[in-house]
Amino acid sequence: MKTSRARRFPQVLIHVVALLPLLWLAAEGLITGWGFNPVQTLEHRTGDWALILLLASLACTPLRTLSGWSGFTPWRRPLGIYAFVYAALHLLVFLILDYGLVWGQILELLLNKLYLWLGLAAFLILIALAVTSTNAAQRKMKRSWNRLHALVYPLAILVILHYALSLKGDLFRLSGQIFWPLVALGVWILLMTLRLTSLRRWISHLR
Repeated sequence: MKTSRARRFPQVLIHVVALLPLLWLAAEGLITGWGFNPVQTLEHRTGDWALILLLASLACTPLRTLSGWSGFTPWRRPLGIYAFVYAALHLLVFLILDYGLVWGQILELLLNKLYLWLGLAAFLILIALAVTSTNAAQRKMKRSWNRLHALVYPLAILVILHYALSLKGDLFRLSGQIFWPLVALGVWILLMTLRLTSLRRWISHLR
């Protein structure tokens, strides 16, 4: 019984940590009303946490490689689901609070803003990953499930580019507000590097 509870504790902790930003955002809204531009604040905060949780889900396998602790593996799914939840909130804030579901304006903006296309593509991939995140879907889809969920790696790049362009930053020319997008990109590159088979074997040998 104690062992079972010990195993469940990290899972509970993941849910608590993932929900804390949402609870903090709600409390901040009650206290300060989210500042001078509340809609922009909500858009940025929900988008930021969607990216943070997505990168956190990608970090689980490298952390297992570095530590040798398999307990990181079950964290990937809930972290990915919470990334989807925050991304959905981010989209709802944009559609409802920012543009009031005025589809003409939204379509016009979509036709002229690349970062919206990137964000839409990323969200569609997130939907596909979230819908097929269950054990039943994994058993039914078999190898197709692995191919689909491998999209999480380019998905992170789409989100980072969406983030950079939404801040009027240019990662290719290193201009504009690119500090945090560059940090996110650096984290992604590090996580992908730690997934290289040869490096994983070397780390396992050292460990």
